[in-house]
Amino acid sequence: MHPKTRIHADPSLELDQFDRLPDSLLLLILNKVADIRSLGRCGAVSKRFNSLVPLVHDIYIKIDRVVTVDGSDPDETLNIPSPKPRNMFTNFLKMVLYVIKPFHHIRSNTSGSRGHLFPQLSSQHSPAQVLKNFTHVRNLHIELPSGDVGTEDGVLLKWRAEFGCTLQNCVILGGTCVDKKTSILSSQENLNVNSNLNLNMNSMQEDNGTMPESFYTNGGLKLRVVWTISSLIAASTRHYLLRQIIKDHPTLVSLVLTDADAQGTLIMGSKQLKEVRENQLACSASSNRTQVPACNMKLRYAPYLELPGGVGLQGATLVAIRPSCEGSGSGNGSKKETDSFILGAFDGVFKTAVKALMKRRSYLLEMNGF
Repeated sequence: MHPKTRIHADPSLELDQFDRLPDSLLLLILNKVADIRSLGRCGAVSKRFNSLVPLVHDIYIKIDRVVTVDGSDPDETLNIPSPKPRNMFTNFLKMVLYVIKPFHHIRSNTSGSRGHLFPQLSSQHSPAQVLKNFTHVRNLHIELPSGDVGTEDGVLLKWRAEFGCTLQNCVILGGTCVDKKTSILSSQENLNVNSNLNLNMNSMQEDNGTMPESFYTNGGLKLRVVWTISSLIAASTRHYLLRQIIKDHPTLVSLVLTDADAQGTLIMGSKQLKEVRENQLACSASSNRTQVPACNMKLRYAPYLELPGGVGLQGATLVAIRPSCEGSGSGNGSKKETDSFILGAFDGVFKTAVKALMKRRSYLLEMNGF
């Protein structure tokens, strides 16, 4: 029989190996984790982790569900059978975002802890509530469960918008069909368009067939107008929903709001965030969103684009949008920055599509603020 002293574990082996790592290294690891649910689990590991998690700089939040302000499911309330109805963006204006039980697995902290780092979420909590214990957030990425603008099957619609106090830049890429066929789709259903849009028809003349007459007569132009207005409403609604987070986290230098469908992306850098903190947002009088200013829009169109990998884009359309007040007298530097924003808006084959459309003739449209 072994001596009693050899039966028990060596006390030196019970030393927590994480205690040998400096806090700076642990924070580097936690910043790589980013996901707020995983950070919640990390905060339950030990007192030390519990004290370090609130100091994380980079955070990613995935929204589980979008619900109406009364807490009900929008599809049930509005009797919408499809998860992405055609006019979903209008319903989105009446909704708020919630993260559902991101830390429901955390039942207790380590012994001797004064309390939970994160609240027990027995009901929905907004991203602002979930983030309230993080004091050093610098880079924040929030993902919605789906895109805001419903489209027909096979239709491509992607947008990217940059905001300060209001819209600064927006680029929209659309197509009536993504496939390997060259046939043009049948005419689109005539749609009602917003009366705020005034077309400069003098600059909308055909250019060697690049803008066919059918683009006007078959509802193609109206469809692009609807895409544009819908995307701007979605972007301005997202921007409005971020105001509390920006106010609560003065350390933020980068904020990105995307969706699981990769339809739209809203971005704000350090200059834009500073602008929001120092100025009051101009809110739309009709709904809970930021007011969209009067804008100049340049539309580029190609009936068909051949893209890498055998992909074809029918009715390819690129719309670049900037506020009218910044469009004049801003100089070549501003144009260069705008072109850089457009070319860097999308990746992969979509970036190739943008490059091809940028070589096309542009057509000027003007839009009043709304």
